[in-house]
Amino acid sequence: MTHRFPIKEVARQSGLSTATVDRVINNRANVSPQTKARVAAAIAELEGQEAQLTARGRRLFFDFVIEAPTRFSREIQKAAEQVLPRIGSAVCRPRFQAQEIMTEDDVTAALSRIAKRGSHGVCIKARDLPTIRAAVDHLIAAGIPVVTLVTDLTTTKRIAYVGLDNQSAGRTAAYLIAKTVGDSAGTVLTSRSQDQFLGEEEREGAFKATLTRQCPNLRVIDASGGSGVHFETSRIMQSVLAGLDQIRAVYSMGGGNMAILNALEHNGSLPDVYVAHDLDNENRQLIEDGRLSFVLHHDLRVDLQNVFQAFLHHHRLTPDPVFTTMSPIQVVTPENIPPQNRCL
Repeated sequence: MTHRFPIKEVARQSGLSTATVDRVINNRANVSPQTKARVAAAIAELEGQEAQLTARGRRLFFDFVIEAPTRFSREIQKAAEQVLPRIGSAVCRPRFQAQEIMTEDDVTAALSRIAKRGSHGVCIKARDLPTIRAAVDHLIAAGIPVVTLVTDLTTTKRIAYVGLDNQSAGRTAAYLIAKTVGDSAGTVLTSRSQDQFLGEEEREGAFKATLTRQCPNLRVIDASGGSGVHFETSRIMQSVLAGLDQIRAVYSMGGGNMAILNALEHNGSLPDVYVAHDLDNENRQLIEDGRLSFVLHHDLRVDLQNVFQAFLHHHRLTPDPVFTTMSPIQVVTPENIPPQNRCL
């Protein structure tokens, strides 16, 4: 594996030992494919950040621990890479650990490794579970600041939540559906990726309260738990849709929209209106094809810039705190799809 970085630098970026990185670099035996992938990813990150290393300032390492479908975690990493050149007060070096499904043990083990090797800040998207909250507070007690992204861990001592105003998003989805289908009888299908994501829980609560007030004759059926992943979402949808009448609307809070739409089409119950979240590549194609009615979108570049600014302010490298960390909602339709992300 060719590269131009010291082994110690690759080890620090990947979170692995120098001995492990040396085995990978020199193609020695007894190295797992996952370890090779981590080293390759670290080298790619270093290459992507190399241009920024010419900037003057302190060098800071920030860790991202993300449970999300690959399509979304890639959007987060891309947004981080786009905003980094705009940060002039320090050289920020992000390290990413992302999985589509992370158990409690996966998350706590990742945070434990970060606590041992050290970090200037951790940005986390994870479920709101007691063991994860305890691991986050352990990081904070060790002097490592934590920012939550998109979904919050409100009872921890994290320094900021960055992302969408989830309650406002839920109310907006209910408004769009109410204005489209009216207060006639029928079924609205809701879908969250997991029960323990606080952000999606906030969206759902606000959505149901608003829809009940505006359209009391609509009943809500839940089909959650697929983690936004195609196979799991398809399996859950098949069990939920059996025996259901025509579905008037869908509010998808956690992704997996291709799987949901395919299951609805197979069941002969495509809705009048479909509201989804985030303009990732899959949703962009679906709304361009007219299969989604609305996408509630927010600019991840703004979110990631706020993440870095919160960390820099914590380290007293910028005088101004981040006053507003919640992103405004953009309602995207097939008629106003924004162009692909460009640098800010």
